[in-house]
Amino acid sequence: MGDWSKLYGVLEKVQASSSRWGKFWLALLIFRILLLGTAVESAWGDEQSAFKCNTQQPGCQNVCYDKSFPISHMRLWVLQIVFVSMPTLLFLTCVYSRRKVWKNKKNIDLKRACEPIPENSYYNKFDKNVIEKSLKIIEFINKHYVIMEEDRENEMSKELFKIYAVSIFFKFLLEVAFLVLQWCIYGFTLNPVYICERAPCPHRVDCFLSRPTEKTIFVIFMLVVSLVSLVVSIIELCRVLCNKNNQDTDSCEREQKEANHSLELNQFDQNDGTNPPSKGHSQYPQNAPDTYIDLSQREYVDC
Repeated sequence: MGDWSKLYGVLEKVQASSSRWGKFWLALLIFRILLLGTAVESAWGDEQSAFKCNTQQPGCQNVCYDKSFPISHMRLWVLQIVFVSMPTLLFLTCVYSRRKVWKNKKNIDLKRACEPIPENSYYNKFDKNVIEKSLKIIEFINKHYVIMEEDRENEMSKELFKIYAVSIFFKFLLEVAFLVLQWCIYGFTLNPVYICERAPCPHRVDCFLSRPTEKTIFVIFMLVVSLVSLVVSIIELCRVLCNKNNQDTDSCEREQKEANHSLELNQFDQNDGTNPPSKGHSQYPQNAPDTYIDLSQREYVDC
């Protein structure tokens, strides 16, 4: 077997973007990789050299092995793991590209929050303390907006919900496809004796498989793990669809909240921070400081 360390590193990153059942499926996948790289490899390491036939005809043993095992169990399971992992890895690519977009948007908002208030004759009419207290209010609102964007970044968008559901569906299909392929090629049990009548064998030849009982146990065990993975994929898909319905129900409220904060920031930009909304205004943050500085009044209370 090759070096699986790089694949382990990628799969660990998948955990951060998966649901609870997705993490359980990932644990099963890693368990299959470990099992395949240790016990199964040792059991199938001498499969062709230990496949003996009761003839000395050159080439007969090779063609009989090729007829009995068109593809090795171990290589088929390696292909199964690679193909079943592909939908999850593609979803991981989408998540990281999406996360990069939100990170860039957050940096823009942070830059916007740190922009200094332009100096003009209107600001010079008031003392420095009034302007500093107004800046505190503006800074609070900008931070509130940035925190809200960070929370939104951690939530799965509608597009990612669709991609995640599609990836789970394809995982299910690929798992079923490989189980059917394994059953069509050599079933789920191994026989101790295989009969071969292929050329260049001079007559009907009996070929003997090494450790057939041990290999059959491993085949059944890998079959059970694949079936458990199928069940987990079905449960995960159902949970994702249910979560999507719940998210659609709350989407209107969340979008309205974000629109209110965005409108408030735009109002500050248009008025250069000199005409803030009143405390009773509907778009004023509920957890903002108790007092707001009205630059038209000289009286204020410390924030």
